[in-house]
Amino acid sequence: MYYRKPHYYDKFSCTAEQCPDTCCAGWQIVIDENSLEKYSNVSGDFGIRLLNSIDWGEGVFEQYHKRCSFLNAENLCDIYKELGADALCDTCRLYPRHIEEFENLREFSLSLSCPVAAKMILECQEPVKFLEEEDEKEECEEDFEDFDFLLFDCLLEVREKLFSIVQNRTIPIEKRMYCVLKTAKNLQEALEEGEFFERDFISETELYLQESAEEFSVSHYEIVQAIRKDLLRLEVLREEWKTNLEAAESLFQKGEAWYTEKRKKYKAEIKNTIGQKQWDIYKEQLLMFFLYTYFCGAVYDDMIYSKGVLSVISVFWIEEITFWNWTAQEGKIEEKNLLETAYRYAREIEHSDENLNLLEEIFDADKQYKPEALKSIFAGERKQYE
Repeated sequence: MYYRKPHYYDKFSCTAEQCPDTCCAGWQIVIDENSLEKYSNVSGDFGIRLLNSIDWGEGVFEQYHKRCSFLNAENLCDIYKELGADALCDTCRLYPRHIEEFENLREFSLSLSCPVAAKMILECQEPVKFLEEEDEKEECEEDFEDFDFLLFDCLLEVREKLFSIVQNRTIPIEKRMYCVLKTAKNLQEALEEGEFFERDFISETELYLQESAEEFSVSHYEIVQAIRKDLLRLEVLREEWKTNLEAAESLFQKGEAWYTEKRKKYKAEIKNTIGQKQWDIYKEQLLMFFLYTYFCGAVYDDMIYSKGVLSVISVFWIEEITFWNWTAQEGKIEEKNLLETAYRYAREIEHSDENLNLLEEIFDADKQYKPEALKSIFAGERKQYE
């Protein structure tokens, strides 16, 4: 068994009650079977509380006001307090550590939905390195009988190439994002046309970097208006997220000229406070996170392009929603503004299979998420505000 993890992975440490948020609210926490059995055998008053505070049919903790029933007033876990760390279910014990399982490979990551992990991801200044090790004694317990090794090897190879492009800071970040989209679309079409193993995707990917920044008739304002509607279709896990999205409506009601002028001020503020170079590093680290976490999962569902769009459009949405929030008070742009948007966005997406599945369906079917449509954003984004 091989293991892979980003170089900062082992530096994570939970801040418990010092955390600016809680990971025990706003989503249903699934309990593994071993923990369910353990909880069913707890006696006494706490055993009765466990019995009444778990949805045994669904295998999840009950929620009260969208908080886990065992989350106390100090934002600490009563299961941990009463029964100790060994009694925590797998989700609670591991979070925000995330594992993607493949045949003979286990990839570890930190979830962007955790404020502390998000801060580690965003504040990483150097290009991400992935550490690998092998344990010849451990065997995978999962059944990978139908695992497509050839497809997976190709996805890994292309992802490595994309990593090198995404972390090449001599290339504008917008062009790097477009290259991810175009490459994923190319892979998807080849897979559907039965040409997947006949193409040289590495060479083709290099060609996308040479494409010129064309002018398009569709404006940034029009595209954002259209794709914002898809965010409103998602299941809302936290009410403050819905409030953020609905508050953006006032921006669009004031018209394109007003919106464009505000974005110019926003971009100028980024340059004056954080600096464009640092801002681009933030976007690079976000893009690397989504690519690493999701791209190779296409081996299970063949939805390569949807994984590519999720990676790119997530970076775009996080930056755009940060802008929406900034317009409410303007002032300085700080890392904490982007950080808060990033982990709140990730909580709405990563903590809901329903949302992830819906987004993949939208990205696969809607023409407004095709590379040629989104390229108009990337082609004009920096040019317009320089």
